[in-house]
Amino acid sequence: MNFVSVRAGETEKIKRLSSLASRIVKEHYDPILGPVQNDYMIEKFQSVKAITSQLDDVYHYWIVTEGEEDLGFIGLYPREEDLYLSKLYLSKEFRGRGIGKAMMDFVIDRAGAYGLKKVTLNVNRYNDRSIAFYESYGYKRIREEDNDIGNGYFMNDYVYEYKC
Repeated sequence: MNFVSVRAGETEKIKRLSSLASRIVKEHYDPILGPVQNDYMIEKFQSVKAITSQLDDVYHYWIVTEGEEDLGFIGLYPREEDLYLSKLYLSKEFRGRGIGKAMMDFVIDRAGAYGLKKVTLNVNRYNDRSIAFYESYGYKRIREEDNDIGNGYFMNDYVYEYKC
């Protein structure tokens, strides 16, 4: 398994990441959020334009690959007190094979590389499978949030924290 860094200005990698992200997020969140809200969120957070802007800001992205196949992706950024894990997605056909754990291990290693002692993330309150994954890894729920993302939509999330 490889973690392929995606950097600002790498147009082809950004397009590849956006396509992968859109496919995985659509498949995963349409049943939870409905296709209309999910399409809005994909455009807002996973489009080429959105990813390009995030990379120009503080984000770091990796495409997770095995051979020539894209398995999933990670998006994160360091903050003053923690490493914020914004995105950790794995295509459903690769779940249950230890790849998610390897991705999470990579995130924890990144926190150490930044000199940070904890990782924080938000997860949709109705995303039972991901919640179970994070809790099995040792993440602890620390609060709930309702974040207005525009167009009448809210992200109704739990916030989780992992102490490295």
